[in-house]
Amino acid sequence: MNPSPTHTSHHGASHGHHHEHGTDDLAEILDLDAEVLAEHTASITAWLPLRTGPHRIVDLGCGTGAGTFALLDRFPDAHVTAVDASAEHLQRLRTKACARGVQERVHTVQADLDEAAWPDLGSPDLVWASASMHHMARPDRALRTVHDALAPGGLFAVVELAGHPRFLPENAPEDRPGLEERVHAEADRIQAAHMPHRGADWGPMLAAAGFTVEDERAIAVNIEGSRSEAIGRYALGILQRIRSATAERLSPEDLTALDRLLDTGSPHSILRRDDLTVRTERTVWAARRT
Repeated sequence: MNPSPTHTSHHGASHGHHHEHGTDDLAEILDLDAEVLAEHTASITAWLPLRTGPHRIVDLGCGTGAGTFALLDRFPDAHVTAVDASAEHLQRLRTKACARGVQERVHTVQADLDEAAWPDLGSPDLVWASASMHHMARPDRALRTVHDALAPGGLFAVVELAGHPRFLPENAPEDRPGLEERVHAEADRIQAAHMPHRGADWGPMLAAAGFTVEDERAIAVNIEGSRSEAIGRYALGILQRIRSATAERLSPEDLTALDRLLDTGSPHSILRRDDLTVRTERTVWAARRT
């Protein structure tokens, strides 16, 4: 999905990420994202206003499978068609499905969803798009395509991110307080040029595509780093990708401070900090084809 150089998308690799960190790094971040945010993703699947348990689900921009496996766990009678532009991400997803013993319930489709003609995705009861719609060049067209593919009465769940997660306390690091906010501000400026729909209110666009928006929910994420060593690796991966995009825009002092955090052999490494938290917000829209 990503024209963005920095965001950890779930739509595939066809739109970018051509920086010093490649698709291997992105796949690792997506796996960590799934692990760290698993409880929040499960809470969204449990909240969906479904009339009956879905049997046919499509995960648009599935990445390495965070949503796919949350949906399979939530709906044990369902089959999921997982769609992504990245062959590597889909291979990782299939490997996970085999390890979990659910490979018979997963079908993967490699496709660039910016193409006018989408592959035949059947007539799903539920379509899930987490952090993928804002990467599409023509989201209005994509929304209409989803609407027309859904079974009558089917549900479309759109999950949008407020932005990159934050990890450090405001007063960190000691020599450059507020570093993370300044780095994020530069990353946000870069992304705004590539992804005008990131952080968008999808409600009006869903209505314009013919959906009835039945509910909307904002979910604050605030996870203590002490609960999971994965959070340090998650923070490291995201800040490495942000650095590769913003290095030329940062002050020399901020770049030096950021590099100290990213030096895994340094006593100042972000992996050695015990004060990390994952702070972000997700908004989910539940829209029905009536």
